[in-house]
Amino acid sequence: MDVAAFEFQLMDHLLQLHEALMDGSYTPGPYTHFYIHEPKQRKISAATFRDRVVHHALCAVIEPRFEQVFIPDSYANRVSKGTHRAIDRLQQFSRKYRYVLRCDIRQHFASIDHAILLEGLRKLISEPEIMVLIDKIIAGGCDVLADEYNMAWFPDDDLFAICRPRGLPIGNLTSQFWSNCYLHSFDLFIKRELGCKAYLRYVDDFALFADSKQQLWKWKTALKLRLAALRLTIHDPKAQVLPTSNGIPWLGFVVYPGYRKVKARKVRHTTRRLQERYHAYCNGQISFAEFDASVQGWINYVRFADSWGLRRHVLKPIRIKPGDLRQKNSRAASRRYQ
Repeated sequence: MDVAAFEFQLMDHLLQLHEALMDGSYTPGPYTHFYIHEPKQRKISAATFRDRVVHHALCAVIEPRFEQVFIPDSYANRVSKGTHRAIDRLQQFSRKYRYVLRCDIRQHFASIDHAILLEGLRKLISEPEIMVLIDKIIAGGCDVLADEYNMAWFPDDDLFAICRPRGLPIGNLTSQFWSNCYLHSFDLFIKRELGCKAYLRYVDDFALFADSKQQLWKWKTALKLRLAALRLTIHDPKAQVLPTSNGIPWLGFVVYPGYRKVKARKVRHTTRRLQERYHAYCNGQISFAEFDASVQGWINYVRFADSWGLRRHVLKPIRIKPGDLRQKNSRAASRRYQ
């Protein structure tokens, strides 16, 4: 059921959904799948609108419980956190410490083990009816990423380990939230057991800081063992201890202690996309308002780096048709293309 169909008889559908949740007859619907290709190919799975209503209602009930225990330096999919604050925090750490260990988890959403996830959720959710609903939602996405997962074997695994239910659909609000729940014990391990004072995480990307290379190499060995207990692995060759002065790749930027750059790959992709929109505008395929919206979106992205020279270089060749800026009636728009 799409959004328009659900909203056409909104109260009726909400009452039916409420009844199904109360009597336990609710069953998640099928997913719609599509792929995105930037920065790499990912399979996105969209739940039905009816199911997304349930996801939001469920998170509204259980999320406050977990927010009370999450570490402050976990930045993904949380109120008053987000990408830009994660970048700011990483730069703060880079100014304070000499070395960094930056890691990312392999096949993160495809690898999340259902039994381990449910065990962790039960620690803060005592209501059986809520756990039944959670179990249904998690089980409903079990095979969504099966074709994306390359089996990782861990000590004491037998041949049946390959049959363990795993994977959360990328695109669900619940998947994003449960990802934080799944890695919460890992966050506590880094902070409390390893004693790392400068640590932050954004989904499956995380960084540890210290003034000692040897300390960070020891922590790398320890965190790999802890992740194995969660049936997760890191991209080992990319997880190197480096001076913070070399710049840290982080969420589409390269962060230095004193400044930031947009990643070269991101520059190429967004600039190419902007040029395509400019040609479409010149050929009359899109309006000036549509093209200007693309320019504003690009500027809003790169402005979080030291990108004044980049913006001038990209926007300088653009020529606006006579009268379009007057129709726009905006001083800010005029300045963008001068």
